Amino acid sequence: MPTITVPVLIIGGGGCGLSSSLFLSDLGVEHLLVERHAGTSILPKAHYLNQRTMEIFRQHDLADAVYEVGAPLEHFGQIRWVTSLGGDGPLDGREIHRLDAFGGGALRSRYEADGPVLATNYPQLRLEPLLRAEAERRAPGKIRYSHEVTSWEQQDDGVLVHVLDRATGDELTVHARYVIVADGGKTVGPASGVTMEGPTGMVDMVSTHFSADLSEYWDDNTLITWFSNPEGVSSWQAGALVQVGPTWGRNSEEWVIHFAFRPDDPERFNEEAIIPRLRELLRLPELEVEVHKVSHWILDRIVADKWRVGDMFLAGDAAHRQPPTTGLGLNTGIQDAHNLTWKLAQVLAGTATDALLDTYEHERKPVATEVADWALMAFNHDLIDAGIGLVAAAPVEANRAAFHALFSEGLLGEARRERARHAIDLQKFEFQAHDLELGYHYTSASVVPDGTDPAPRSATGDIYHPTSRPGHLLPHAWLDADGRRVSTHDLVGGDGAFALIAGSDAGPWIAAASTAAQEYGIRIEPVRLGVDALDAEGRWAEIGEIGATGAILVRPDNHVAWRASGPAADAERVLVEAVGTVLCR
Repeated sequence: MPTITVPVLIIGGGGCGLSSSLFLSDLGVEHLLVERHAGTSILPKAHYLNQRTMEIFRQHDLADAVYEVGAPLEHFGQIRWVTSLGGDGPLDGREIHRLDAFGGGALRSRYEADGPVLATNYPQLRLEPLLRAEAERRAPGKIRYSHEVTSWEQQDDGVLVHVLDRATGDELTVHARYVIVADGGKTVGPASGVTMEGPTGMVDMVSTHFSADLSEYWDDNTLITWFSNPEGVSSWQAGALVQVGPTWGRNSEEWVIHFAFRPDDPERFNEEAIIPRLRELLRLPELEVEVHKVSHWILDRIVADKWRVGDMFLAGDAAHRQPPTTGLGLNTGIQDAHNLTWKLAQVLAGTATDALLDTYEHERKPVATEVADWALMAFNHDLIDAGIGLVAAAPVEANRAAFHALFSEGLLGEARRERARHAIDLQKFEFQAHDLELGYHYTSASVVPDGTDPAPRSATGDIYHPTSRPGHLLPHAWLDADGRRVSTHDLVGGDGAFALIAGSDAGPWIAAASTAAQEYGIRIEPVRLGVDALDAEGRWAEIGEIGATGAILVRPDNHVAWRASGPAADAERVLVEAVGTVLCR
């Protein structure tokens, strides 16, 4: 049985695992990825790639490839609620309301101000092959599908993992110093005593991936159409229809519709009823439908009680699973990988101690827990149903009367429609969760606090307040660097270097950065704003919070590690100590 020795083994070839491989390649860390399936996802799964994820992809030279095939914001920046797509009855084909979403419409200018790139929409069914091809290009021969982990043992110097090549039946042993577990919670966690905490088994979600020509009934702006009608018990049981491309807008060839069933409802397994139910819901009895796949998944809101087991680190769905609302599941997993991989690189290079790896759980678990709780809250659409006038326990006749009243003429009809609009607008905490996506911050041994309070958070999740306070995401501002327009985010590349951003009169901090880099054997890229780069639009002056004599140290994941609001009598000593703290030295 051959033995392979690698610094890092990745278990799982989905979005989180492939992203881990890509990031490690850029960081210069040798690794091996194994995935038990023969190929990437056969289901659309996640599709929304939020602004923070696209910033990370931009840092690692992936964003352009995704934008080239993903939906532009103009084709997915709205959500709408309708009674049906077709039909000729008085309640058919009626639009109740629509909401700007994900940075589209009136939200766009605010999102553009807060980041160098915008979100896109690209289903996992197509994203994973793109990531796989790029991962194989960056790490030739190191991405192995049809390879299943069968057992493992923690050793003093890493983990010994036994792997079966399912295509040939051959076995191999991998000795890895560290292991990233991105297996969706299927293998390592359950066998290692990891407990997934939180409610599960709430509803059975049935997703149908199909092809149909809906161009006559769709528009070019909408990503998701929610159905609400007298026959539907609730929004989730009536269904939500999502375009999944590969052409975007009204000419999308493929779609996914989601229904929620009670776990004890036998109808959830009646796949023969899917097409008739779909045609009835859409009010398109003659619609030609080609069903690709019907999938079931149980709604969870669970987070692992521990994210590190010896030298193995759980990430993505192995560490947290949540409702699809707010679209943060895959995004959170990719951001897990982004946080963990730079730390692995520093520890493997000997520039940081193993204690730095403990900060992965300390930083990411609170974020994932908040996101999971938020998604569960957003999954409840009862307020929308009530605002529309739909009562779950009422007879169909009563709900039909309520819908006639909703669309009636006169003051009461307008009042009911206004109530529905207000109820739907409150769902912005699901579709406009800008602060949830960018406003989180880290508190750990790898962040040096400066005694200031965190930036305010938005109770509705939509207003993000950029700040350079330690632990927060580096604020974005456009700079002019020798005639090139660059973001402050570009000052930290994907190769593992830190950055020191200093004010125009902060020469001592710039000099101290060189000393600190030599002390610890790391790279710190110094940038003095007003000298090396200009605040092109005046944005940094508004949000930088360091003035002309201060400085901030930025980690390789673009989170602020340390900040000085002004000069120090012994800048060299202060910065050397700060860098040592960040590296857990």
